[in-house]
Amino acid sequence: MIPATAPIFRLTASRLRSLQALGVMCGLAAGAWLGAAEAPTKLVRAGVSPVVISLLMVVGVFLARWSVPALVRGTTQVYADARQAPHLILWAILAGCLWAVANTLTIFAIRDIGLSIAFPLWNVNSLLGIFWGFIFFNELRQAGWRRWLGVLGGALLMFAGAVLLALASSTQASNVRALHGVAAALAAGVLWGTMYIPYRKAYLTGMNPLSFVAFFTIGELGMMTALAVGSAGGALPLWRELVEARSILFWLAAGGFIWVIGDLLQQYAAKYIGISRGIPLSNTNQLWGLLWGMLVFGELRGHAAPLYVQVIGGSLIMAAGAAAIAFSSTSPKEHEHWQAAALRESERYGTDLDYVRAGLEGRNAGYGGAGETTVRRTALDWTMLAITTLVFVALASMARTPEVPFNGLAATILFAVILVILAICGAMLWRTTRFS
Repeated sequence: MIPATAPIFRLTASRLRSLQALGVMCGLAAGAWLGAAEAPTKLVRAGVSPVVISLLMVVGVFLARWSVPALVRGTTQVYADARQAPHLILWAILAGCLWAVANTLTIFAIRDIGLSIAFPLWNVNSLLGIFWGFIFFNELRQAGWRRWLGVLGGALLMFAGAVLLALASSTQASNVRALHGVAAALAAGVLWGTMYIPYRKAYLTGMNPLSFVAFFTIGELGMMTALAVGSAGGALPLWRELVEARSILFWLAAGGFIWVIGDLLQQYAAKYIGISRGIPLSNTNQLWGLLWGMLVFGELRGHAAPLYVQVIGGSLIMAAGAAAIAFSSTSPKEHEHWQAAALRESERYGTDLDYVRAGLEGRNAGYGGAGETTVRRTALDWTMLAITTLVFVALASMARTPEVPFNGLAATILFAVILVILAICGAMLWRTTRFS
């Protein structure tokens, strides 16, 4: 019997550094893409129901969460992961349900207090990520006082920035609406912070992020459909809303697709540097949200200088806190405690220890033989890719440019930048882990 505190293996110092660097890059890239994904929610200004917006984003999410794994790894490997750890399917569905409710709350928050202010408020999920990582998954155990100082100091900076932004929000709308927006953003942060528990269980067990998100989306779509039908008063009224909003459905589904890219990168960050570090780092999306809100949609235009000082200052303070947390790198001793948590998960659910070890090492466990990395795509994979393409082509054929303030040049530049970031991060993922 292996003692609960014994490591399953010992990573070399160079391999641990490589995985740490990869996790940091994934977290930064996730922030860029998650920030861009919220831009379509500005359509609430055009009178579209926040619930309809969230539902259509989830449709785009659903298509992306199955088509991207089919393209990168093939669904055969997704099902192989499910056979190794079937209990994680239920956890993934639960996480998807939490995500759907939280995403809907963010739409209300953006409507009431604006994108550049709502972003940092719901990013208090970082604080919960730190707490759950320590309590349940042995993160920060024997990390050393400097790493603890970085994490706790960063958490305090993030709290200070959130307070500053909450104060600024009161100038953006009536007191009642601002209060509702702040409450919605904070509630979304709590739900997202709790959602990271299934994330960490999955990656300590060894499941590939591309497999986990495929099952994750079942909970998302199911919960969001129930919320939308209930909010609209039935399936028929909901259908009428969708028909009336058909000219903007493409943009919302595209927003969901972009979100999945960011979420996948966030999941890789959580896998390789933990939720106590990966989630705060990905929450640099607040700065990207600020850029999209101010440069593309003209938020805060015409307001007095003190408001700009509060919003920009609050965002920079929170970003500094996230950086302090994220760059408090994992020590070999702490990684051994991660392994003890992984061993506990393996024993609890009867998961093969070699599978768990492969996940912690950042390598493919092998599906037809040890270390196999060959991608085999089936007719089902190509069918999924074809369906996704056809759906987006059909939605694009009905699309019209939304009548909201929009700076096309700024949007083009920002999107080009995040594409470059994705290319760099994708190359690192392939070179270091072959997307494992």
